[in-house]
Amino acid sequence: MNKTETSIEGGCQCRAIRYRLSAMPFNAGHCHCRMCQKSTGAVVGSWMHFLVEQVTWLSGKPTEYASTETTRRGFCSTCGSSISFHDTGDPKYYTLSIASLDDPNLVPAQYHIHTASQLEWLEIKDDTPRYSASRG
Repeated sequence: MNKTETSIEGGCQCRAIRYRLSAMPFNAGHCHCRMCQKSTGAVVGSWMHFLVEQVTWLSGKPTEYASTETTRRGFCSTCGSSISFHDTGDPKYYTLSIASLDDPNLVPAQYHIHTASQLEWLEIKDDTPRYSASRG
């Protein structure tokens, strides 16, 4: 984000959860894994990654569900919107849903991961890199 831009905000559908970002994400991507598909209710989860201190909760916070031993997925307990994801083994990072932004067009995805789980009928037409599993 440059100095002339205002902060970026987002939240859930019912507005019980609101957040402000102090920087643009250090990366963003689409995840095709089955856990993201099921937790978001969509064929792909689109996520953006931040340092914890770059995210300020203005109202409410996500209710978290432990989808694995170290993975916490956050959602609004009022409207059910999928909001966040974080790994308890790496507490300095926080991941938010791109779709939860007030203007999701501000953050284009840079890659696709877990394409081994991509739905057969979903045709990807962008030129971003694809990984059959995670990038790491």
